[in-house]
Amino acid sequence: MRVTVSRHAHFNAAHRLYRKDWTFEKNQEVFGKCNNPNYHGHNYELIAAVTGEVDPETGYVIDVKILADIIKAEVEQKFDHKNLNLDCEEFANLNPTAEHIAYVIYHKVKPKLPEHLDLNITLYETPRNFVSYDGR
Repeated sequence: MRVTVSRHAHFNAAHRLYRKDWTFEKNQEVFGKCNNPNYHGHNYELIAAVTGEVDPETGYVIDVKILADIIKAEVEQKFDHKNLNLDCEEFANLNPTAEHIAYVIYHKVKPKLPEHLDLNITLYETPRNFVSYDGR
């Protein structure tokens, strides 16, 4: 029996969407107010969904405490109350769009999980704007 176990987490972070190789005008045209040179912030909501076979001995796909600890160490402690552009090496050369943030989170969490488990990251940048990434 395959089941998906999900953990909800959140972090607050600032960012600026822009490309260093574009003019300010081009960045403004593409990214609009998200190109603010003084940055802007979001209250990100994260859902990490882990799918796998239920262990017949424990009844778990994964112990949620283990998943919570991974998310805390790999996401919350590294991104919460940070400027993603300035404080996080993962975004030194990667525009911190919601798509890229979800991708980075996936690649921080997935190696910490047993290999047989699948992972899907859903990241809400706002209550109405969110992205999902499952490694494909």
